[in-house]
Amino acid sequence: MLQHPDVFRNFEMILNGRSSEIAHTSGIDALDRNELEFALHLPYSSQLMMKPSTRRSFIQRSSATALSAPFFAIGQTTTPSETIHLGFIGVGGHGHGYNLKSFLQEKDCRAVAACDVFKSRTERAVKTIDSAYGDTHCKGYGDYREVLAREDIDAVVISTPDHWHVPIARAALEAGKDVFCEKPSLTIAEGRVLVEEVKKRGKVFQCGLEDRSVMPYYKLAEAVRNGSIGELKHVEIELPVHTKRYVEQKQDPPEDLDWNMWLGPAPWANYSPQRVDWMGWRMLKDYSGGILTDWGAHILDTAQVANFSEHSGPVQIKGHGSIDEGVMNTAMQHFDITYTYANGVTMHVKSGGVRLKFEGSEGWCGNNGWRGTIQAHDRRIFARKYEDSKIWPLPPTEHRNFLDCVKSRKSTTYTAEDFHRLSSALHLGNIAMTLKRPLSWDPVTEAFKNDAEADALCRRNPRDWANTR
Repeated sequence: MLQHPDVFRNFEMILNGRSSEIAHTSGIDALDRNELEFALHLPYSSQLMMKPSTRRSFIQRSSATALSAPFFAIGQTTTPSETIHLGFIGVGGHGHGYNLKSFLQEKDCRAVAACDVFKSRTERAVKTIDSAYGDTHCKGYGDYREVLAREDIDAVVISTPDHWHVPIARAALEAGKDVFCEKPSLTIAEGRVLVEEVKKRGKVFQCGLEDRSVMPYYKLAEAVRNGSIGELKHVEIELPVHTKRYVEQKQDPPEDLDWNMWLGPAPWANYSPQRVDWMGWRMLKDYSGGILTDWGAHILDTAQVANFSEHSGPVQIKGHGSIDEGVMNTAMQHFDITYTYANGVTMHVKSGGVRLKFEGSEGWCGNNGWRGTIQAHDRRIFARKYEDSKIWPLPPTEHRNFLDCVKSRKSTTYTAEDFHRLSSALHLGNIAMTLKRPLSWDPVTEAFKNDAEADALCRRNPRDWANTR
């Protein structure tokens, strides 16, 4: 436990949103930096106890900050041999506003290519990149295969809809690129194929997920893994309900869009603006798994890490879901799922708000809202130090970590195995809701127990999009 008399005073300031006052307190220079790392560790000092907000509003604020911050000319601080050349595939809202602008803040990489099936998005990204570097060297593409064919590109950043994540990632690995790819996979089977492809190629893979670097979630996982609430018994999770009602209006695709390429391996469908809306496609099973695989990827990751199950998964799954009438959605809007793990821990996931709570034999901890204030039966557990901590040190952001690992060739914060296991848990919930019955899963063999019907839902047959025009 912390011993310095100023520690708990500072700790309480942070818990109550008064971290700015710490600079004016006496004795802080004498503190062990690790004792308050969760409060002072840049760039997350303002994140630990921030008021609950939506992920989208947080990212929008972050993007605005990135735009106002000065960009660095790559050549000023690094030699060409040290610069990692990046190609960006998928530069829509998240790809452009978050991933691209995050990498543009890093001094040891350079964006050299931007690609999107929407021509206007490609042009916007190229303009952003050229403006950042003060030249016109970035090239734009409408076909990701042209990006992968460039020998000068070291790594790609994939920010497409979910159904394209693994196919493009595999193609990039085959082309000899390191890969940064957004979550999740589309099926359990393709996730395992991706893991094996990464191993085969010996490449660096990073899942574009930030939670293990976000202080509130790190501190929750740290406390639970190190026994601060006793033996973990149960996890309670709420994920938001998507309330926007999409009524499809089919029409010819705009000239700006390569519709066949957008669909890619997914079944053919007529174009509608609702299908390409940022949340519209996410609520269609052909392209995604709904809120469960979107928000669930964030909150369930912390839950599985805290339970030491980030490289395994549940053994029993049951649940039910529903979709509002009169909408185009095929992924569940409302859901109630219970997972049971081999160690007896249960996890209840339901639609509602944004909430995470760990219940143990000697206490509890959790938070409400995205990056919301962390709470516990005794909030002093978050200030504890562990001589033999059962969790890794707080990693840098997913973007910084990826670049570091491209250079060091070490494993990233979110490896392909992490990406796959997290995605699998989410897909299992969707499969249970689809079949409307309890399921038994073996996380070792990655198969259901004597259940061919459920096994069949672990994979899909891709459309031959490359020969369709």
